[in-house]
Amino acid sequence: MSSIVPIFIVHEGCPYQCIFCNQHAISGQTAKKVHVNEVASTIEIWLDRAGRKAPVEVAFYGGSFTCLPQGRQDELLGAVAPFISKGLVHSIRVSTRPDYIDSGRVGQLKESGVKLVELGAQSLDDEVLRCSGRGHTSQDVHQAVHVLQMNKMQVGLQLMLGLPGQDFLSLRSTLRQVVALHPDCVRIYPALVVAGSGLAKAYRAGKFSPLSLEKAVLQAALLKKIFMHNKIKVIRMGLQSGKSLEDSLIAGPYHPAFGELVASRLMLQQTRRLLENGTGKQRLVINPGDMSIFKGMRSHNIDILSALGLLERMELVTDISQPRYKISATEGRKEYAQYHKSTAPVREQTYFS
Repeated sequence: MSSIVPIFIVHEGCPYQCIFCNQHAISGQTAKKVHVNEVASTIEIWLDRAGRKAPVEVAFYGGSFTCLPQGRQDELLGAVAPFISKGLVHSIRVSTRPDYIDSGRVGQLKESGVKLVELGAQSLDDEVLRCSGRGHTSQDVHQAVHVLQMNKMQVGLQLMLGLPGQDFLSLRSTLRQVVALHPDCVRIYPALVVAGSGLAKAYRAGKFSPLSLEKAVLQAALLKKIFMHNKIKVIRMGLQSGKSLEDSLIAGPYHPAFGELVASRLMLQQTRRLLENGTGKQRLVINPGDMSIFKGMRSHNIDILSALGLLERMELVTDISQPRYKISATEGRKEYAQYHKSTAPVREQTYFS
């Protein structure tokens, strides 16, 4: 796994003010332009912190990188170049708009060590994009992904839930298109109403209602489940928590551990499916690192299983050899021993027996 050095170029290059956006509030970063010396010093600090063990990737976040004047792009990428030549940094990732990607731009990025480009797609529904003031179309996203993949670049897509004009059918359409595009990774963010954004005006005028936290978690869980099934990595769910974001938040499905809520919901869905489809008492096996998401926040999942009469039908076992975020079910110790026949000695602990 790479160690990522984040460099925030807040709102640099963005030609539009999207209805949901206030980058300064979301990132907690000032509008001060990042100097190349700051890029170098930030990398040096992170290299010392990482101990130079894991591969290091420099990531330019918060702006639309390929919308920047070419001189500014060269300046920022040039600040990373000495670290790449010394083998201290292995790659660069940038975030940008899909309508500012073409073969010429991609070629220049590759020459500078960029290996992954994240596209702010947000949705693949043209009406949702129009209502959100994105200034690009779904076709722009398809074309950008095609150009990047043809140039052997890794592709990430950033998606949002609960945008203006987005309903469940729209979300399902976006989901199908993303699966067909098969990016290397995705980020999933619920739309929040933050001060200084267009959504704040619409919300106060009664023209926009954000998703509830429950609905946002359900929608994110659906996306993550299907992306995982199609071997598309979900690298983040929910905005990074921070004082600036929390101080500017007006409304919307914000939670500092949104990703954990989603993982917990998926774990509950797996558990219910296994217990409801099984016969007799089930022995459920999870990785010990998944105990908190199995229980849910404030033991919410346990309470639901108990209310459904399913808790008494299970024996929960933790095992370090069990893959993360997955549950295995067996009936009794004989089958469990067979399951581990070719693995290392079982180190287990039993709960809810």
